[in-house]
Formats: sequence, structure tokens, C-alpha cells
Amino acid sequence: MKNNPLEYIISAAAGAFFSFFGILAIPLALLIPCNIIDYFTGLAASKVNGQKITSDKSFNGIMKKVLMYILIFVGFGIDCMISYVAITLHIEMRFPMLFAAMVASWLVINELISITENCQSAGVTIPILSPVLNLIKKEIESASEPPRTENPKEEQQENNEKG
Repeated sequence: MKNNPLEYIISAAAGAFFSFFGILAIPLALLIPCNIIDYFTGLAASKVNGQKITSDKSFNGIMKKVLMYILIFVGFGIDCMISYVAITLHIEMRFPMLFAAMVASWLVINELISITENCQSAGVTIPILSPVLNLIKKEIESASEPPRTENPKEEQQENNEKG
């Protein structure tokens, strides 16, 4: 068997990626191809529907993709601050990248939903995927909401005390 240098390079790059990003590696590894596929399915849907594809629309789409990664970085920043406080207070963190992982997972789901919407817009029937993805999105959104108090008056009073 010959040793292929390309295999070594790919293995080293993948190992470095997974080592550096840790728990974020899987959502990021999914988000990157989803961004690309969403972009091209969006172009295809526009073409099928006779819409004009302009450089402004394309640039705006690419900027939205870039902003997604900025949101993950914001989640990472929140996680870093929480980890710093936890270490300072000697609190063990079982899931150190909670917010970044939630943001990245939510973005992957949104991209998958967008891909299915683009395919539907282009005339492809998708009976199962869309409802399942929307359900997963709702679950992620509800898991990220802070718990609500049972008594709305207590919540109103807490808000009044804050502001």
C-alpha cells in the first residue's frame, strides 16, 4: 500500500478541527456544507421561479452566512465568561460550550429548513422532512427559553424591580 500524502493532510486537518472545536466540531462540520447547499438550492429555486439573481442578493445571502458564524462566536464568548466565573467559584462545568453548541445546532436546523423550503419552491415535494425539522427547531427554541414563573403577577413584579 502506498502512503498518500493527501490522506495524511486530510487526516491531520480533520484531527486538528475536531481537537480545536471539541463539542462544536459536529455542528460546525454540518453547518459548513449546509451553508453551501442552502446557497445553491436558493439560486436554483430563484432560477426555476424566474426570479432575477443579482449580485446584491448573492452578497446579502453570503453576509447572512458570515453573520451565522459571528453568532456562534458570541455564544462561545458567553461560554468563556461562564467558564471563567465557574472556575473562579470552583464550580464544575459538565458542558463547557453550551451556548455555542445550542446556537450552532439551531443554525444547522435553520439551514436544513431553508434547504427544504428552497427545494419545495423549486417544485420538489417533501412530505416528511419539513415537519420533522420544524419540530426539532421548536424543541431547541423551547429548551433555550428561560423558565417562566407560574404567576404572571410575580413575573411582572420582578420586571418592575429590575427596571
